[in-house]
Amino acid sequence: MAISIVKGMDPDLTSYLIDKALAIDSVLFLVSALLSFSSIRLQKSTENLERWAEVIFLLGLASMTLITLIFSFEIV
Repeated sequence: MAISIVKGMDPDLTSYLIDKALAIDSVLFLVSALLSFSSIRLQKSTENLERWAEVIFLLGLASMTLITLIFSFEIV
């Protein structure tokens, strides 16, 4: 939803940076989901996969919050 709002804005540096940051953030969530899925499906010990999935997920949440705050309050 945020990407579609950014696409509707006038093209400038701020909308470009927000668009790219949200795209990178979505990749973080994808990697987190893939690691989590892999840890469920594998038979061997997957503590490292679970730990990485958790760290990347929290990084994605933090970055999404920061991007949303910047976008909402037009800090940039």
